[in-house]
Amino acid sequence: MLYDVCIIGGCGHIGLPLGVILANKGKKVCTLDINKASVKIVQSGRIPFIEEGIEPLLRKGLENGNLTVTTDPKCITESRVVICVIGTPVDEHLNPNFGLMKKLVDQYFDYFRDEQTLILRSTVYPGISERIRAWFADRGKNIHVAFCPERIVEGKAMTELESLPQIISSFSEEGLSAAKNLFSVLTSDIVKVSPMEAELTKLFNNAWRYIKFAAANQFYMIANNYGLDFYKIHHAMTHNYDRAKDFPRPGLAAGPCLFKDSMQLGAFNHDDFYMGHLAMLINEGLPNYIIKKLKEKYDLSKMTAGILGMAFKADCDDARESLSYKLKKILQIQARHTLCTDPYVDDKRLLPLEEVLDKSDIIIIATPHSVYRGLKLDSKIVADVWNVLGNGGII
Repeated sequence: MLYDVCIIGGCGHIGLPLGVILANKGKKVCTLDINKASVKIVQSGRIPFIEEGIEPLLRKGLENGNLTVTTDPKCITESRVVICVIGTPVDEHLNPNFGLMKKLVDQYFDYFRDEQTLILRSTVYPGISERIRAWFADRGKNIHVAFCPERIVEGKAMTELESLPQIISSFSEEGLSAAKNLFSVLTSDIVKVSPMEAELTKLFNNAWRYIKFAAANQFYMIANNYGLDFYKIHHAMTHNYDRAKDFPRPGLAAGPCLFKDSMQLGAFNHDDFYMGHLAMLINEGLPNYIIKKLKEKYDLSKMTAGILGMAFKADCDDARESLSYKLKKILQIQARHTLCTDPYVDDKRLLPLEEVLDKSDIIIIATPHSVYRGLKLDSKIVADVWNVLGNGGII
């Protein structure tokens, strides 16, 4: 075999860091991606998104021949292990959409060989690993399917891939052995569970984070309704008090995982996941709450609103499922004009920070990018739920 590992979706936020670090651990890795523009960027030794510390290792992998980047699916046939980082999305009705995974199997079926191990790495609906194993078996191929979820934070992948435990599962001893051998080059801390237990581990992790963010956002709204500084309360709650040290700060809790995974868990449990659905209402309702509080004090129809930050989290260029865009849609109805800026997001509709600050009557800090700290906005009306400017987040 030419490659130890082929990674399908290998030029994205999950696949590329994994491919780079495995290549630098001595594995022969091929990253496969259908996005020709991303492939070209990665082949040049650069990455199409922000990730700390990856580019020197990327260039090293390309130069020593351990890392290959391609759009040619023949590399699947030439690999011992295939990793898929494509997950199960949810549709417009918040139900899991299995079509993408089935399409993926159909698209690459002819390239797989008997006795290969296919490792699913991104979040999937519970039971989808078994269905994928059955899809191969029903068509006459013996593929060892494993589910080994990633749990990295975007931007910190190169650290967390080696510092976090690796969860592995499979339907066969061969698949489990292949997964253990592969991920043991990252860490000796390996956790073995059944495939559905692994699938639920990932969903429970993300749903738990989503619920914690919802609690923080609900508490923030209560404090703000009474004109109180939530951040003083947060400090009082958490200062040298271990039982509250993991309590998060409020803010627009979004991104491509937490909401989606909470809704998948709800669908899996026959829509009987009240905490998850309530968390969704609170977190998705925060943009509406911000605008509601502003409308109580100001006539937005005569004002220009500026949104600072369109990424879904701080110092990141990923705008997938960002609530900043929901905030923008509501403001386009309520405000006279709406202007948006972000130092990292590639969106031609965005304006320079200086222009947004100059033309806006109201400034809403939607993403707590570090470049916004220290801004002097004394002449502006400011809504700063994240407390980037240290005003307590009071609207």
